Amino acid sequence: MREYLLVLMVAAVITYAATPLMRAVAVRTGAFTPVRDRDVHSAPIPRLGGVAIYLGFAASMLAAAHLPYLGQVFLLGPELQGVLVGAGIVCLLGAIDDIRELDWLTKMGGQMIAAGIMAFSGVQLFQLPIGGVTVLPAPIMVALTVLIVVFCTNAVNFIDGLDGLAAGVVGIAASSFFVYSYLISRTYDPPNVFSSATFISAALIGCCLGFLPHNFHPARLFMGDSGALLLGLLLAAATISTTGGVTPSQVSANPLAATLLPLVIPAAIILLPVVDVLLAVVRRTRRGQRPWQPDAQHLHHRMLQIGHGHRRAVLLLWLWAAVAALGSVSFVFLDGWVALGGVVGVVVVAGVLTIWLPRWAPTGRPPRSPA
Repeated sequence: MREYLLVLMVAAVITYAATPLMRAVAVRTGAFTPVRDRDVHSAPIPRLGGVAIYLGFAASMLAAAHLPYLGQVFLLGPELQGVLVGAGIVCLLGAIDDIRELDWLTKMGGQMIAAGIMAFSGVQLFQLPIGGVTVLPAPIMVALTVLIVVFCTNAVNFIDGLDGLAAGVVGIAASSFFVYSYLISRTYDPPNVFSSATFISAALIGCCLGFLPHNFHPARLFMGDSGALLLGLLLAAATISTTGGVTPSQVSANPLAATLLPLVIPAAIILLPVVDVLLAVVRRTRRGQRPWQPDAQHLHHRMLQIGHGHRRAVLLLWLWAAVAALGSVSFVFLDGWVALGGVVGVVVVAGVLTIWLPRWAPTGRPPRSPA
């Protein structure tokens, strides 16, 4: 655990220190987020924050490679090197888009290349926890891996609409994956808590914690596509590494739970961005629009429309993300009725706050840009 804490701290410190530097670069290069009809900020704000996040992740990987136990993970294969390269590709692609807009086809192609590199380096689904353990032909598993990476990458990009929202939601999801992966790996024979999935989750937590002080409302810097695509890819890498190596019997001794939980937990951990992207696809398709055409009807827009202020909307969406992520993981390590009671109780509290809080308290100050 101490090595994971060190990795987390390195990622947080480097990300925090590099963010002001990237803000200066963004100002010099003209990488600003323009004010559009669907946006909630009232003045152009610099972006490129994703490059600072990438530097924090790379620094954490360099530190981990020299640690006595985590360093052994790097000797098992090129998985983590593939993640670093794939993350670098999507970060570079996003940085170019932050400075000069790219078309959606170019961004999609870059994401698929990054996902393919990770898959062929070993970060892919080798089995599915369906009906025990299901192994499909290698080309199908690689295609599923690429599909999951592209979906998660764009899902995080979809929710990046309020200051601190994406970084907070990804940090919560990464924390849940860390707990899930760390505790599951203790059941291995022999127990081994050092894995690529747990490392990626720990580093991702640190990157989000380091970036949030600069990004929480009022944000001094946006992560931009360079950050949203990067966080989505790293979250997908942790998801795939965890799901692809877990057998149902390691999750639960109950046959029904062992069948459902390995599939439900990864989906629940990233439930908020998944729900947002699915609703957007359905909503836009019914209107006759293309699924990737932007609008102002995302979950965070709806929170503002019902009367929540900027910060309160972010905090409530963080709460919903934590309910889904940590609540799903609790079913693995707590008694089923205890976990269910806790989740139902927190859902009721979150629902009451979401619906009634605008009537009890005034909205926060309107979004503004710092001088």
